[in-house]
Amino acid sequence: MSALLQFVGDWGHALAAVLFAALGIFVLRRREEAAERRLLAAALLLTSCWSLYVSFGGVDKPLTGIGENIRNAAWLLLLFAMLRRTGAARGESLVAVGSVYAAVAGIILLQTFTDLIWRQLSPLSDMHRALVHVSLVLHMMTAIGSVMLVHHLYISWPSPQRGRVALLLGALAAMWTYDFTLYAIASVTMDRAHELYALRGPMMALLAPVIAAGMRNDVAGRVQLSRALTLRSLSLAAVALYVVALAAAAVVVELVAGPYARVVEIGGVFFMAVSALVLLPSRRMRAFWKVQVAKHFFQHRYDYRTEWMRFGDTIGRPGDNALPLGERVAKAVADITESPAAVLMLRAEDGALAFEARWNWPGDMLDGAVVPAPLAALIEQSGWIIDIDRPPGGAGEVSAPGWMTVDRRAWALVPLIHFGRLIGAILLARPPIDRRLDWEDFDMLRAAGRQAASYLSEAQGQQALDDAQRFDEFNRRFAFIIHDVKNLVSQLSLLARNAERHADNPDFRADMVLTLKESVGKMNDMLARLSQHNKGRAEEPRPMSLRDVVEQVARSRSRQHAILVAGDPPPVLADPARVEQIVIHLLQNAIDASAPDRSVELCLSADDGCALLDVIDQGRGMTAEFIRRELFKPFSSSKAGGFGIGAFEARALAQAMGGRIDVESKPGVGSRFTLRLPLASGEEFGGKAA
Repeated sequence: MSALLQFVGDWGHALAAVLFAALGIFVLRRREEAAERRLLAAALLLTSCWSLYVSFGGVDKPLTGIGENIRNAAWLLLLFAMLRRTGAARGESLVAVGSVYAAVAGIILLQTFTDLIWRQLSPLSDMHRALVHVSLVLHMMTAIGSVMLVHHLYISWPSPQRGRVALLLGALAAMWTYDFTLYAIASVTMDRAHELYALRGPMMALLAPVIAAGMRNDVAGRVQLSRALTLRSLSLAAVALYVVALAAAAVVVELVAGPYARVVEIGGVFFMAVSALVLLPSRRMRAFWKVQVAKHFFQHRYDYRTEWMRFGDTIGRPGDNALPLGERVAKAVADITESPAAVLMLRAEDGALAFEARWNWPGDMLDGAVVPAPLAALIEQSGWIIDIDRPPGGAGEVSAPGWMTVDRRAWALVPLIHFGRLIGAILLARPPIDRRLDWEDFDMLRAAGRQAASYLSEAQGQQALDDAQRFDEFNRRFAFIIHDVKNLVSQLSLLARNAERHADNPDFRADMVLTLKESVGKMNDMLARLSQHNKGRAEEPRPMSLRDVVEQVARSRSRQHAILVAGDPPPVLADPARVEQIVIHLLQNAIDASAPDRSVELCLSADDGCALLDVIDQGRGMTAEFIRRELFKPFSSSKAGGFGIGAFEARALAQAMGGRIDVESKPGVGSRFTLRLPLASGEEFGGKAA
């Protein structure tokens, strides 16, 4: 053993002796009559005496086991006294566990007897070597039995009060675990044990503050283990155990492999190092490690304070580089369960849940990836989180849509409910460590879903407010134009009155023509500043010929662009003025999007009780993102200088007559707008004709 290591070992044991003696004196000065308190003081003082004995005797003589036996017996007696008090309080029988204490005590007595005998024999005798090996085995058995008893005491202690004994029992478990490692290596090769025996002194010195913290009930009640610190500490402990195992394996290889030991050691180190580099950075391995730590070291799966702060930071992250709100909401909910991806679905006008945004979701969503309106209504009524892997267990439970059950990526559907109203849902992907959802997952996701729903509802309300402000601005500008129209009307009225008196004057006629031209120019400018609006008051729907209206609008635009009309469906039940306005909007948009040499097609047909008008162009086309988010929203236009009112108004007019407008478009290919209107029945058409 090197001089430095011997110095560290001797003074480490001396420091441990000082610390344990101070703790023992402190306990005695508190003058408490409890038997456990007196036994604790005795165990601390005997541990101090053992450390001092080792320090005086020198760590170069590792087998000074009699003092260690006395130390172990004192701590076991304290554990048994604590178990008696706890077991009596809980009404448990102490016969079975008492037999284990008796067995460990017997091992300690046998070990003491063995240590006394082999010291009297010659070191060169076979009996000496055999008894030394027996003593090492008994030391290991004592350490193993003591750790088992510590574990039993911890799990037998009342759950609300475990925090008060956790530090003390943890320190004792660490002490005996170190002893087991020391004697296990010494039983294989004594030369390797000197270093561990010397380092036991500093280790005991480190355990003394831990025991001191466990003795302070007020401190123990306040100490809360940090999940991050626990995870890192256990990771370091795992690395240390890995190193110890590697060293032990190297010793065994040297004893067994002989001349091939170096080759086997290098190959083993290479294999273990590569395995560590491959497995440790793995997301799946880290997730598994975190799940095991949370499962076995903490009462709850989640650190609620940390999760809630991360949730708020993710959703409320400011800045130009931040993700859109929908993706931030999906990510914030997914991070809670370590889900690698999520999809946000929002409530559509028909009541179904449709795709809105996704975060890290691989591949494309299916065409029918919607939650139907009846199922969305059931989710809104129950507020339940849907576990996709678990089939419904009763008549009242809600089952996932078929496309979710066949998609192996889907794991859970979290409803977003705001004041009892379902505004959307988040589909979570399966986490790296697949597991079943439990009550804690449901509670956490339910609270997160409600909070996310409030963010989305606020954003939707802000968008509605912005639209209302835009309408207000539009009305204000329209009022200005009406004022200009009033001025023109006044000017033209004056011109008409003067014409009756000065119609024969050539100069007046020339001025009148100039004024009329200027007025017409001003009115054309004002018309260009406004979109088209309804012509007069809307009428009740009545049977009408869709072909006649389409041909009339096509003739009015034929000088502007080439238009082809085909088909003749049956009469429809609609308002002719509204239908004409819809056709004007759709046709004008198609003309604006088309090149001069590309004609626009108006195809008429009938299908499933509806008349269809397809307005087809071969123009610029639109992206699916623009169609979903912008096309039918007011003041959103892909044309320079457009108000974005035409498509919005056309859809509103169609819906008012019981119809709808569908859109198919691809960038660079063109667009197809399909107007669907209900057909007029024979009785209605005949009645109107009569």
